[in-house]
Amino acid sequence: MKRFFSFPNPVNEAAARTVAIGVVIMSVVAFVTGSAWILILLSYGFLARVLAGPKISPLGLFAVRVSGPRITAWQRSVPGPPKRFAQAMGLTFSLAALITWLSAGWLDARWILLPLIAAAALEGFAGYCLGCTIFAWLMRRGVIPESVCVECGDLSARKQRATSPDITIT
Repeated sequence: MKRFFSFPNPVNEAAARTVAIGVVIMSVVAFVTGSAWILILLSYGFLARVLAGPKISPLGLFAVRVSGPRITAWQRSVPGPPKRFAQAMGLTFSLAALITWLSAGWLDARWILLPLIAAAALEGFAGYCLGCTIFAWLMRRGVIPESVCVECGDLSARKQRATSPDITIT
């Protein structure tokens, strides 16, 4: 059971960016069309990925098995814990929008999607993970212990991997 409720480490950057693009598409469709029910799908997807990685997330499975392996330009391994943290941030925003929709209505809830769209667009289209940046900032300040992501704290190992042509993709 513990293995099921785990997050991959390392993560394929191409799969992570594909998930982010899927989140952008779903969020923009919800925002533009007023299809608030999409918030249920977004929240479920983030919850599934936080709890078990891509195993029970349709978008995560698509990214890992179909689209991610085919996008060769984005292939590289990145640490998993910051990506899980980013998924938890997405869960927070999607749940906040869902709860606001159910309690106050769509006109208020849809504005909560804007930061989610912005963060997911940065990840998906530019390869900049805002959640990962916040994770690193929290690690530097000791809020997140280094034991959560030893690789994240060891910058020399990261630089060596970045310059090495032998990057392993999982």
